[in-house]
Amino acid sequence: MDSKAERRLKAIQGHLLLNSIIESTSQLQTNETSGEFVHGQGYSVVLPEKLQTGKWNVYRSARSPLKLVSRFPDHPEIGTLHDNFVHAVETFQDHKYLGTRIRVDGTVGEYKWMTYGEAGTARTSVGSGLLYHGIPKGASIGLYFINRPEWIIVDHACSAYSFISVPLYDTLGPDASKFIVNHAVIQAIFCVPQTLNTMLTFLSEIPSVRLIVVVGGLDEHMPSLPSSTGVEVISYSKLLRQGRSNLQAFCPPQPEDVATICYTSGTTGTPKGAVLTHGNFIANVAGSSNAVRFFPSDVYISYLPLAHIYERANQVLVAYSGTAVGFYQGDNLKLMDDMAALRPTIFCSVPRLYNRIYAGITNAVKTSGGLRERLFNAAYNSKKQAILNGKKSSPMWDRLVFNKIKEKLGGRVRYMVSGASPLSSDVMDFLRVCFGCVVLEGYGMTETSCVISSMDEGDMVSGHVGSPNPACEIKLVDVPEMNYTFEDKPYPRGEICVRGPIIFRGYFKDEVQTREVLDEDGWLHTGDIGLWFTGGRLKIIDRKKNIFKLAQGEYIAPEKVENVYAKCKFVLQVFVYGDSLNSSLVAVVCVDPEVLKAWATSEGIKYEDLGQLCNDPRARAAVLADMDAIGRDAQLRGFEFVKAVTLVLEPFTLENGLLTPTFKIKRPQAKAYFAKAISDMYVELATSESDPSPLKML
Repeated sequence: MDSKAERRLKAIQGHLLLNSIIESTSQLQTNETSGEFVHGQGYSVVLPEKLQTGKWNVYRSARSPLKLVSRFPDHPEIGTLHDNFVHAVETFQDHKYLGTRIRVDGTVGEYKWMTYGEAGTARTSVGSGLLYHGIPKGASIGLYFINRPEWIIVDHACSAYSFISVPLYDTLGPDASKFIVNHAVIQAIFCVPQTLNTMLTFLSEIPSVRLIVVVGGLDEHMPSLPSSTGVEVISYSKLLRQGRSNLQAFCPPQPEDVATICYTSGTTGTPKGAVLTHGNFIANVAGSSNAVRFFPSDVYISYLPLAHIYERANQVLVAYSGTAVGFYQGDNLKLMDDMAALRPTIFCSVPRLYNRIYAGITNAVKTSGGLRERLFNAAYNSKKQAILNGKKSSPMWDRLVFNKIKEKLGGRVRYMVSGASPLSSDVMDFLRVCFGCVVLEGYGMTETSCVISSMDEGDMVSGHVGSPNPACEIKLVDVPEMNYTFEDKPYPRGEICVRGPIIFRGYFKDEVQTREVLDEDGWLHTGDIGLWFTGGRLKIIDRKKNIFKLAQGEYIAPEKVENVYAKCKFVLQVFVYGDSLNSSLVAVVCVDPEVLKAWATSEGIKYEDLGQLCNDPRARAAVLADMDAIGRDAQLRGFEFVKAVTLVLEPFTLENGLLTPTFKIKRPQAKAYFAKAISDMYVELATSESDPSPLKML
């Protein structure tokens, strides 16, 4: 810590008394005789960034106001992911760790488990096998398959032998995967037979790769490549055998060493590789474990992509806690079946799935009608009131209504955690009532090793993302061009900036983009606009610039999509809209009247005026079909396709306030101007897309 920061803390420390009652909302109280040098805000405390400016704008968790967490308080000796797993193997040797469903006579059966001790042995064999093949310490190792036990074991092997793990994932497409392999100079890749076939098509374009290990592949099915390629392809089981016969001592990393390069898809251009250290991961998980505690008796279901930071960080906490991890079959449509077989106690997911659960239950209630609908509503309202008032509801309601719903997720879930994009208040309250468990929401990003803030377990107020992770501090910086300032009343607003031991090293081989997000004082500028809500809670309200996230966590650059659709024959102007509460894009299209008239004539459609024609579902369908064709030609990704359109005749102009002087769309104004049309499109999509089939809850 630099001397300036130490002076700042000493000046403040003399004016604080720590509250010994952990359960109280604020763990901090001011010493009134000394003046208030820290402002308690319930879940957060506020500090000055610099003593000389006197501006109180830096928020920290009330759980650790004077020192940012960088290690687990109970185990300060754990400084790396390797230390973390060594602790897990020693402490939970015979506990269940990694589980997969086994096939019996072609059908999927029960979960079969590997213990922590067995996973530790496999990790040593994999790492030794890589050294046996001449892969040097510090080399990048690619992981090119979806969640399964081998993913975790290879990652542990990378930590134990000081390799750098680099996840690759199918959704980015072969070009992005090829880019990552070359950019990170990956020397060995673990894949499955399907991804092996993809890689063999561009093997000559990834010259750094020397070894390909096929997980789930049989020795006799391994392709034999010409020696001129310099690449050896072997099965995972063969690598294990080679490692076991040539065991090597660990090469433990230091906390400041790179653990992984996590590539994010970005919105335009090539993927960016976020460089994360062992210390980054340990600090983040140690801090966030204050809010969410896992235990050896817990069972966690792993289905969120391990290539993303959310699931990676969860796996660090799982190992620290000795929790069992059951993997899904690899098919999201069978997730409910996996949940019923595994009966997890912890369910970490994203709003998109929670929204489906919500839609499935509400749909089932509506269609059941009569007495069942009235019974559900009575039970729901009674239990919701009890929860909001901090009381226990009558167990009768669970017996009559909610236990049946709980069983769909296995009946034992005690924690539901949501991340990646905002969860609407309605859905959060609904989950709390129906599943009778703790439902928490968090906010984070790859560049902060995951959690920036999370809700407190006892907090029943929804619609926010909680208080700072004790491993970081947060400030809001004015964004005058969007009229957001820290002086805003009643709540301060601005761009969320984060600092602390969780902040990444920067983007791999990209100093320019690193400097765009990391300033000289160590603050990471997230690009998200936040608001400090009552009790020192953080609320996400906007996105700086025009990039936004959809409900499933995918980023969209609307101008890029609009430029594609501008080529459509019907389109004079187009405004593409999406937000993080919805998983699809919608668009308002100012149509070319002549093209629309010609189409109507060719289809033999009669109309009184063009306004009526714009509202005709057949016209909307025709415009959408043409936009789809243009989108396919331009190779838009699935989530970049618009799913509903509204047709208008009035152009976007300077006069009606929808264009800037340089003829760019004024997005906030367009959103307000077309608010009803946007709302109607999402209602229409919800009606047509709500598919309760995987969730017949009642």
